[in-house]
Amino acid sequence: MPLHHQTLNSTISGVARPSFTHYLGLPYATIPSRFSNPVLADKYPATLTATAHGPRCPQIPVDAGYLLREPEGDVFYSTTEDELKCTNLDIAVPADVQGKDLPVLLWVHGGSQTVSYGSSASKIGDVTRLVTQSVESGEPIIVVSVQYRLGIFHVGDSAERKNLGLRDLMVALEWTRCFIGGFGGDKDRITLAGESAGAALAHAMVVMGAEVKRVALMSGSLYMSGPRPDAMGEAAVRGPVREKLKGFGAGGGLEGASAEELVRAQKEAGLVSVFLQEEEGLKNWQRKTGRVEELVVGDCEYEGVLWRNGVEGLSAEEIDAAFSKGGASAEKLKKLYHINKERASSCKHGALDFINDVLWAMPTWTLAKQFRDEGKMVYTYLFDQPNPWQASARAHHAVDLVYLFEGFDISSNPAGQALAKDMRQRYINWVNDSKPWAADKTCVFGPHGKVTEAGQDEVRSRRRMREIDELRSMPFAEALGVLPGLIAGRISLHN
Repeated sequence: MPLHHQTLNSTISGVARPSFTHYLGLPYATIPSRFSNPVLADKYPATLTATAHGPRCPQIPVDAGYLLREPEGDVFYSTTEDELKCTNLDIAVPADVQGKDLPVLLWVHGGSQTVSYGSSASKIGDVTRLVTQSVESGEPIIVVSVQYRLGIFHVGDSAERKNLGLRDLMVALEWTRCFIGGFGGDKDRITLAGESAGAALAHAMVVMGAEVKRVALMSGSLYMSGPRPDAMGEAAVRGPVREKLKGFGAGGGLEGASAEELVRAQKEAGLVSVFLQEEEGLKNWQRKTGRVEELVVGDCEYEGVLWRNGVEGLSAEEIDAAFSKGGASAEKLKKLYHINKERASSCKHGALDFINDVLWAMPTWTLAKQFRDEGKMVYTYLFDQPNPWQASARAHHAVDLVYLFEGFDISSNPAGQALAKDMRQRYINWVNDSKPWAADKTCVFGPHGKVTEAGQDEVRSRRRMREIDELRSMPFAEALGVLPGLIAGRISLHN
C-alpha cells in the first residue's frame, strides 16, 4: 500500500516484502551539472513510484564477486548508471510502523571510492535478512542505503570542486534527518555505518560534525584512506585522466568529456582507487570524534589481501627498499616484520602483515582509545570467520559483508549461518540502544562459527599486538613513508 509522506507531500509506492516495504531509488539530492555540489531534494511529485533501484555513479566495471569467492555469478540487481542522478537512496521500512519512531541505520557502501561495492542494489549489501530479522526479533529498524559519486566524479576537477561523494553523503544524512519521520523513523536515533572506503567516508562525516548518535567503522577509517593535499589530487588523479582524454581525442577536458570517456580515461590511467582531498572541515581529523556517543570499530583478520598479488610481484630488494623509507624507525620496522633481503617469502609475508597493521589493525585500537578518552562508549570486534565457500581464503577483507547481510546462499556452511544470525542480532540490538556486547571485552566472530567476548590475552593471540604497540609508539608519518613503495598502484579487488 502506498505511503503518503506529509512533509514531502507525496504518495510513494515501494516494493512490498513479507515483513517490510522497500522504497528504492529515492532522490536525496539533485546535481545541477558535473562537479557541482549536491542540492537537497526537498520537493517530490504528488505521486512517486519507488520500485526500482536508482542509477549508480558511472564506474569501471569489476567482478565484485571475485574477492568474495562467491559461486553464484550475478552480484548486482541493477547496474544502471547516471552521473547526475546517482544521488539516491533505498529505505527499508518494517511493516506496521504507524505512530512508531524506529531507530535508523544509514549504510555507506565501500569500493575504494571508485565502485559500488556493498550497495543495497547488490547481494553483497542486500538488507532483506537484516531488516527481516529485526522485525522477527521484536527490535525493528529502518535501513537507509545510500549511493553517491565515485571516481573522478567524486574527486572533482579542481581544488575548489572536490570531495563530491563526501558532500553527497552529508546531504544524504541531512535528507534522512529531515524526512525519515514520514517513514516512521526517529531522526535522533540514527546509526551511521560503513565498510572499507564506506567506513573511511563515515569517519570523515563524523569529523565534519555529522548529527548521528552512533557510528560503526567496519574495516576502514581515515587512517586507511585519509585526506591528501590538493596537489596530489591533481598529480595522481585529475592530471592522468586529462592526459588519457587527450590521448584518445576526447574534447572538452574533465568537464566537457562524456561520462563514458571519463570512465575509460580513469581505467586507462589505472585509477582503481581514489582518495579524499584536504579541506577545512577535515583539518586535524586525528583529534576529532564529532557528536557521536558510541563507536563500533574492528577489522578482518586478512585485510591486506587487497595487495596480495601486487606484493607477490615485488622482489625482496624492492620490499627492503620500501621499508628503508621509514625514517628513524626503518630498521625497527624491518626487524618487527621480518624484512630480510635474503628471504623473499619472509619479506612478502612481512610486507602484507605491515600493510594490514598500519591501515586496519592499528587504527582499530587507536580510534578505540581516542573515543574512550573523550568519554564515549566504544565496542571493539575482530572478524576471524573465514570465507564460507573457500576457507583457505581466510577472513579476508569484505568477507564480513557476506555474513552480516547474507545476501548469498551460505546454507552449505551451517556454522557460518549461525554466526551470521548472531552478528546481525548484535547490530540490531545496538541500533535499538542496547549493548551489542560488553564494552570491556572484544567481540570475536569466528572461526568455526563461534562468537565469543574476549579479553586482552585472547585479542593479543589473534592480532599482532606487539607490532601494533610498537607502531603506535612511533611517528605515524614514518610508517606511512614505507607504504608507497609497497602499495602504490597495486590494490585490486581481483585478489
